Amino acid sequence: MTDPRNDGQTLTHCPPLEQAVVRFIQDLRYEHLDAAAHAGVNRLMRDQLALQIGTSRMPWSRQLLEYAVAQQRPGKSRVSASRLTMSAQDAAFVNGAYGHGFEYDDAHGPSASHPGSCVIPTALAIGEELGSSLEEVVTAMVAGYEVYTRIGVLAAPDLLRRGFHPHGVLSNFGAAAVAAKLRGFDAETTLHALAIALSHASGTTEYTSTGGSIKRIHAGIGTRNGMVAADMARAGITGPRAPFSGNKGFFKTFLQRGPGEDAEQRFGLERPFEVGTVWLKAYCACYCTHAYIDALRPFATRRGQIAEVHLKIAPHFNVVVGTANANAYEPKNIEHVQFSLPIQAAFTLLGLGNGYRIHRDYLAGQVDMAPVIDMARSIRITEEPLLEKRYPGKFVADVTVSFRDGTSEQVFVEDPIGTDVNPMPEAEQDAKFMELVADVLGVSRAQALLGALRLIDPRMKAEQLAAMCAVG
Repeated sequence: MTDPRNDGQTLTHCPPLEQAVVRFIQDLRYEHLDAAAHAGVNRLMRDQLALQIGTSRMPWSRQLLEYAVAQQRPGKSRVSASRLTMSAQDAAFVNGAYGHGFEYDDAHGPSASHPGSCVIPTALAIGEELGSSLEEVVTAMVAGYEVYTRIGVLAAPDLLRRGFHPHGVLSNFGAAAVAAKLRGFDAETTLHALAIALSHASGTTEYTSTGGSIKRIHAGIGTRNGMVAADMARAGITGPRAPFSGNKGFFKTFLQRGPGEDAEQRFGLERPFEVGTVWLKAYCACYCTHAYIDALRPFATRRGQIAEVHLKIAPHFNVVVGTANANAYEPKNIEHVQFSLPIQAAFTLLGLGNGYRIHRDYLAGQVDMAPVIDMARSIRITEEPLLEKRYPGKFVADVTVSFRDGTSEQVFVEDPIGTDVNPMPEAEQDAKFMELVADVLGVSRAQALLGALRLIDPRMKAEQLAAMCAVG
């Protein structure tokens, strides 16, 4: 991890938050990772690489690959589930979009975002280019994950409430941090990489309301742009010295507020690693719907008795999956379906499931939506601000089911399955992996990849792992 520009400079004329972020990237070592962090890395890499492989067959993924091939620059970084190699930026662009391409990727609850589809594609693609070991790749990946999520926690829930897609915005900083760490930037160049990434940060959640497959590509866009920002910094281009806490920096411009008091303390190496709290998705839909799915599953056998379902929802989640969406009750495309709380609740109550298969069937036109929409019309959503205040960083559900006989039952779910305190069982994680990978790579290769990812040998080269994700 060396760079010819590393001349030992230290930061001056820079606010405390920016200094703390850069210091964290510079100081992090593989030896700092504790057991919880390693376990989180392991879960995250298994889930993310499986998604890159499985989602590569989605129609928008094929369209993206065709676009990328026409624009690609030569390089030795691999595109998952293919024989293609490209520049690190181009490969990470494609792989990041694959990993975020079907609402099935990891989540970081407190920042309402999806770091895995940014930091893993970036670290592997650059690692292949540099000939890095997995020890170096994992260290850089964690540096990016922590920068992405710790900035994200400071920005939550306002970023989501204001209509921004947190992942589309934060991935720029995450990818820049990964690149700075893996390429061995000095403190000054690292600062400029993060500052230039601010000029790329964008992305709104309008797709949840009126659709658009561009949402699938947000991870790729942010990932590539963060890498571009790092390359610009390496070339000598400079950015503002207060990209996060300046009067016209990230927080004041995007959120109309500062980062909060003592924000820089979040970047101490002594703090627990956010990567140790990785959430995995059991359902193929926005995580804002998952607690409601858990709450409603026991009622599927009694659906004929149900008169009404009342769902209370936090205001910032209502923006994403609730009444703020123009097509929440009558979806017209897959984006509407995966970001509709009423439709996901109806899938659950009708016993159709909420996983990979039902959403692929919808794409293939094999789901009769008439009974689903009819059931969805019995589902009422109201905002409850207290949920946001009492359970910050959690994706809770407050559900009341009323029956035709006049009785009702209330269910509250604080931690849906897949969160760090209610994790998916290992057998279910393996089943998800195999469902995504086996159809593309074959069962034996899928099992071999799963075995390698369970081990994550720090001596293994990035190119060896990436080759296991390619079509032979």
